Parts: sequence; structure tokens; C-alpha cells
Amino acid sequence: MTEKKDVHHHIENDPAFKGLAVNAGIEKPEVVNDESIKRFLNKKRKLLPAGDYVNGILEGNITLLSKAVTLVESSKREHQEVAQEIIKECLPYSGKSIRVGITGVPGVGKSTFIEAMGSYITSQGGKLAVLAIDPSSERSKGSILGDKTRMEELSGDKNAYIRPSPSAGSLGGVARKTRETIILCEAAGFDHVFIETVGVGQSETAVHSMTDFFLLLMLAGAGDELQGIKRGIMEMADLVAINKADGNNLERAEIAKVQYKNALHLFPSKESQWEPEVLTCSAFNKIGIEAIWEQIEKYKNLTTNSGYFYQRRNAQATYWMYETIEENLKRNFYDHPEIKEKLKVMENYVRNDAMSSFVAAGELLDLYSRLK
Repeated sequence: MTEKKDVHHHIENDPAFKGLAVNAGIEKPEVVNDESIKRFLNKKRKLLPAGDYVNGILEGNITLLSKAVTLVESSKREHQEVAQEIIKECLPYSGKSIRVGITGVPGVGKSTFIEAMGSYITSQGGKLAVLAIDPSSERSKGSILGDKTRMEELSGDKNAYIRPSPSAGSLGGVARKTRETIILCEAAGFDHVFIETVGVGQSETAVHSMTDFFLLLMLAGAGDELQGIKRGIMEMADLVAINKADGNNLERAEIAKVQYKNALHLFPSKESQWEPEVLTCSAFNKIGIEAIWEQIEKYKNLTTNSGYFYQRRNAQATYWMYETIEENLKRNFYDHPEIKEKLKVMENYVRNDAMSSFVAAGELLDLYSRLK
């Protein structure tokens, strides 16, 4: 029989170390109380009637607005039912804001720029809602949601509302329910809405389809400025702003400004008849912010007078109707219990080369059409 090992044995207590003595110590207590966890998990948040959320939103109650947005982002069916009722009731009070999509390469200073621009807007009497899309982990589905901490000044502004949302695996980082959140924010009285994307990529197409003005932030002095820019991103931009144009970087920013202007001239004219500008700014020093906002207001006046502004809004509403149909069909397909079971079988067939992916998909779709 082996002797039980003393987990608290200290070599200092060995006879060879006479004169030294160390107490064995005690067992480390549990860091987390299991009973507290159980109580927390069993405690359910009370779901209010849709009318209570709507009244709170229309009164500008930020707490109820945030709770309503949480319901919109939730995947639970009972939450979605209440959320859709809230959206339906808030819809007549929406549509009165200017929606601006803001994107740019990582490290360009999007959060600093939004804080500088946001502070300028609120100082002029405007109310701003910032929907900052945070990338979700494909593995854990978690997000840091750190945009609010990076906008300290704007976070404390009573006329600003910052809502960081996880992308939840949506294409390129655009949150699945961002458009519905815009409706709620507008109903709450926010007449300016900024949507910050994760970075230059496929998400810009989705953001472009839900905003009125698309702003592309760029850096100077980071190598070949035009090398990493996709043609589609440049074509969508209504304004290119070169940030961090200060100090030793000022001269490089002016050179980049000329490069971008030349590049924009190569693209076909926009349907809105708007000619995109290239401006320089320093969000950190709050230089050039007012000039950029003047361009956004100039764009709104031009497109409103021509009728393009509301024509584009109507086209966007139609686009998102089809997107919603596709989303619901997809969710209903994967949530069906018989499809869930069959998917496991088909996945094994495909993994083991017993069936092609196209044939497996065809059989699953045929099964779903019969189940309906």
C-alpha cells in the first residue's frame, strides 16, 4: 500500500533544514459560491408588455430603450414576438434622422472620430445614437463590446446613446438586428444615428444598405494608401476623411488627399449626383470635424431637394423586407426538430464521402418542403 502524499508538505520542514519551520496552511476556499450561481440563473427578468416599452421609448427612457434593443437582438421566440410588436408601434415615429455609416481600416481611429463628431453634434443641440458593431468570436460567440469605454466623453453626454452590439456571426460584422435598432433609436428622439462597422470588408455593403451617408476613414503614411482599398468600398463612399492629419503626419496626409481625389475621379458618377470629397482631419485634436459635418448636411440638402434621399430610403426598406424573409426561412428550417435530426445523419454521410454535399442539401430541402 502506497503512502498517501501530503499535498501540503513543505521541504523546509525536512530535518535537513533545522531551525526553519513553515505552517502547512489551509485549503483554498472556493472562489465562486454555487448557491449564488443557482439563484442568479433561476432569477428571470420580468418581460413587460410591449406597450410599456413603447411608451418608455417615446418618452426618451434610455433604460427601456436598452431593454427593448436587447429583446430585438435576442434569439428567443418569446422575446422576438414582443420585439416585433415594439418595432411595429415605433415605426410611425421613426425615419426623422440622418443615418451615417462610418468605416475604415483597423487603427484608423473610428471611436476617437465618432466621439469628436458626436460631441460636436450634441453641442449644436442634436441627439446622437451610436450603434457600434463589435466582432464576435466564431469559436465562443463572445464579444468584448469595448466601444463604450473608448468613448468616455460621449458616454457621459445626456444627448448621446452608445449601444455596442455583438455581430453574432453576421456577414462581416454587421449585427443582425441593426436596422430595427435604428427604428427604436429614432422613435426615442435621436435625430442622428451613426453605425460603426468592424473594419473594411464585406460588412460595408450591409451598412451601406441601411444608411443615408457613407463615410470612409483612412490613414496617411501607412504605406501605399490605395493598395489595400477595395474598389467597391471607394465606390460606396460619399466622403473620404484622412484621419490623424497632425504633427509630422500632416504633409503625408495632404499627399494622400491628392491620391484619393485622383482615384475617386476614375469611378462612375453616383445615382445621387453627389460628388464625393476628400478631406483631412485630426479627431484627437478635433480639427476638421466641423468641415466634415458640413459636407454631410450639404449631401442631405442636395438629395432631399432632388427626391433621391427618400427614394433611397424606400429602396432600402424593400431590400430589408427580402432579407428578413430569407432570415426567417433559414431560422425556421434549422429550428425544425425533424430537420435537426436529419442534419446529423446527412452531416456524417458528407464527412465520410458517402454522399455529396449537393445531394445531401437537396434531400434536406425536399424533406422540409414535405414537412410544411
